[in-house]
Amino acid sequence: MARVARADLQVEDCLARFVEDQALPGSGVEAGAFWAGLSALVHEMGPKNRALLARRDDLQARIDAWHLSHRNTPHDPDAYAAFLREIGYLLPEGPAFQIDTAGVDPEIASIPGPQLVVPITNARYALNAANARWGSLYDAFYGTDAMGSPAPAGGYDRGRGARVVARARVFLDEAFPITGTSHADARRYAIKDGVLLVDDLPLVSPEKFVGYKGNPKAPDSVLLCNNGLHVELVFDRAHPIGSRDQALLADIVLESAVSAIMDCEDSVACVDAEDKVAAYANWLGLMQGSLTADLEKAGRKITRRLNEDRAFTAPDGGTLTLKGRALLWIRNVGHLMTNPAILDRDGHEVFEGLMDAALTVLIAKHDLLRSAGLRNSHQGSVYVVKPKMHGPEEVAFADAVFGWVEDFLGLPRHTVKIGVMDEERRTSVNLKECIRAARHRVAFINTGFLDRTGDEIHTSMEAGPFSRKDFIKRKSWIGAYENQNVDIGLECGLSGRAQIGKGMWAAPDLMAAMLEQKIEHPKAGANCAWVPSPTAAILHALHYHKIDVFAVQRRLAAGGRRAYVETLLEIPTASYRRWTEAQILREVENNAQGILGYVVRWIDQGVGCSKVPDLNDVGLMEDRATCRISSQHIANWLHHGVVTPDQVEQALQKMAALVDRQNAGDAAYVPMAPAFNGIAYLAAHDLVFQGRRQPSGYTEPILHARRLQRKAQG
Repeated sequence: MARVARADLQVEDCLARFVEDQALPGSGVEAGAFWAGLSALVHEMGPKNRALLARRDDLQARIDAWHLSHRNTPHDPDAYAAFLREIGYLLPEGPAFQIDTAGVDPEIASIPGPQLVVPITNARYALNAANARWGSLYDAFYGTDAMGSPAPAGGYDRGRGARVVARARVFLDEAFPITGTSHADARRYAIKDGVLLVDDLPLVSPEKFVGYKGNPKAPDSVLLCNNGLHVELVFDRAHPIGSRDQALLADIVLESAVSAIMDCEDSVACVDAEDKVAAYANWLGLMQGSLTADLEKAGRKITRRLNEDRAFTAPDGGTLTLKGRALLWIRNVGHLMTNPAILDRDGHEVFEGLMDAALTVLIAKHDLLRSAGLRNSHQGSVYVVKPKMHGPEEVAFADAVFGWVEDFLGLPRHTVKIGVMDEERRTSVNLKECIRAARHRVAFINTGFLDRTGDEIHTSMEAGPFSRKDFIKRKSWIGAYENQNVDIGLECGLSGRAQIGKGMWAAPDLMAAMLEQKIEHPKAGANCAWVPSPTAAILHALHYHKIDVFAVQRRLAAGGRRAYVETLLEIPTASYRRWTEAQILREVENNAQGILGYVVRWIDQGVGCSKVPDLNDVGLMEDRATCRISSQHIANWLHHGVVTPDQVEQALQKMAALVDRQNAGDAAYVPMAPAFNGIAYLAAHDLVFQGRRQPSGYTEPILHARRLQRKAQG
C-alpha cells in the first residue's frame, strides 16, 4: 500500500486522505496538530500498551504453572486465591467511593431501555439502529412469533391483525390504565384543559399523559410516558387499521432503543486501512447527520437517513421535542491488536486501540460543535465503549489515553465517557477497582457471558477439562458474576449516572422466547440490555414498562452485595469420563459448526457478525465473542484428551460440509468442502488447534492474518 509521512508516522494513503479531506475539516483541529498529537500518543503510550500485554502473558504463565503443579491434588480454593493475590492478579479492594461522571445524557443516566449493537461498517444497519429509538408495536407483534406463532406468508391476515390490536390494548391497560374502563373499549381520546380523557374518563395516573399532536378534541396522536419511556398512540381514520378501529387507533409507537453501540470491534472485520476508513466514514456520517444508505424495499428504491426529532404539544400548550434517534456509543477495539494502516517511527504497526481513540473522538467533535440539527449528545459528551480490558491498570491506561486525546483535540477533560466491558476474568474479580480507575468518566458497565467464559477457559486451561457449554451456564460462578456486576455498580454510584448493562439475546427469530426470558435483565437491576434488532428492541421495551428498574436498583442497593470474588474464582471443570462418546462428539460438532459458519463469512466476505444456523437450523447471532468461547472450548478438550485430534478433524470436515449446504443460496459463498484447504477453513482450523497458544484465547490474531491473506488474493 502507498504510504505518506506524517509526523514520524507512515500512514496508508487512503487513511491520510480520509483524515485530511473529510474528518478534519469542520473539526477545529489543524492537520499538523492532529498528526503531531497522534504521533506523540503512539510513541508515548505504545510502549506502555506493550508492557500491559506482557503483564497479561506473565500472569497467565504463572497461573498455568500453578495449575500444573497442583494437577494431581484436589483443588484448594483458599490456596488458589492466596496465590492470585501474591502474584498481583487479585488486588485488594479499596474504600467505598462514588463515581463523579458529569455531563451524561439522560439516555445513559436516567432512561432505562434496550440497547442495540451493530457493525459500524454497514451503513444500513447503522442507520436502522440509530433510528430504532421509535418503532411500531403493531409491526413487532405481527411480523414475529411474539404472540406464539410466526407471521403468515402472503398478504395481510385480518384475524392475526385483530389479535395484534387486542394484545397491544392489553399492554396499554397495564402501563396506562384508565379509571373505570379499558383501552379495548375506548372510542374517543381527547385533551381537555391539559388532561387526557378517554371516553371522558381520566387515566389512573394522569401525569403519564405528556403531549399530543393536532386538534386536542380529536388528536392525531397522544403521547404517554411510563418509567421514562414514551408511547405514542397514532390515530388515522384513513389508515387501513385505523379505519376499522372504533377509536381510529392506527398504530402504537414505542420508544425503544434509547441507546445503540456502533461497533468497531467484535461485529466487524476491519484488518487494514481500507476497512478502517469504511468504519470511520460511517461514524463521521452519523456525527455530521449526513449518513445515507440506498436500498430496495417492496420493489422500490429508497434512501435511508437519520430520523428527525419528534415535536408534540405539551399539556400546558408549550412545545415538547423528543429525540428521534438513539444516543450513540462507539465501541473501539481493545488493547491487543495492531493495524497496518499506520506504522510508527520504527516501522512497527501502531496499536489499533490508540488509532481508534484518536480518530473516533476527532470525528465525534463534529457533533459536539453543532448547535442545531441532528445532535447525538446534548450534554457535550463522547461515548466510547472500551472492551477486553484486563484489570484496573488497563482501565487506568484507557483513561490516560482518552485524556491525552482530549488534550491534543482541544476538548475539556472527561469529555469522553468510557463504557467498561466486564468480560475478562481479571476485570470481574477486580471490578470495583476498575471502576475507580476511571471514576471521572465511567458511564457504562456491562456483563458479557461469552467473552467472560472464553477468558475463563483460557485462564484456567491447565486446571482440567471444562464442562459442556450448556452446563457452564448453570455453574455458580456465572450467577455470581452477573449479580456482582450490578451490586458493585450500585455501590459505586452508577444508578442515575450511568448504564448497568446485560448481554445479548442471540436468537433474533425467537421473539416469544425473548419476551418470556429477557425480562430477567431489568428484574436484575440492569437499566439497559442488548438486543439483536430494532424489532427486538420494541418488544424488549415492554419489559421496561413492566419493571421500574430504578426501584429495583434501590432495593438491591439497600440489601448489600449478593456475591463475592470467592465464587467468581470457582472453575467450571468437569469429570468428563461420565460423558458418552455421543455427548462428546455432539458438543464438538456444535462448537465446530458455529466456528465454521461464522469464520467462513468473516474471512471470505469480510462480514464480522452473522446470523448462523445452528445444528437445528435455528439462526443464532455469531460474532468474535461466540467464536472465542467455541474455539477455546474445543482447544481445552483437545489439551486434556477429551477428544483426539482426529476426532476434531473429522468434526470440522463434517460441519464444513453442513455449513456449505446451509449457505447454498448465497451467491458470494465459497464452499469449504471437499478440499478443506481454503483460507476460511484453515482459519477455523487454526482457531481450534492453535487456540491454547492465542493471547487470552482471542480470535483476532488468527482472523486478521487469514483475512489479510484472503484480501491479498483479490
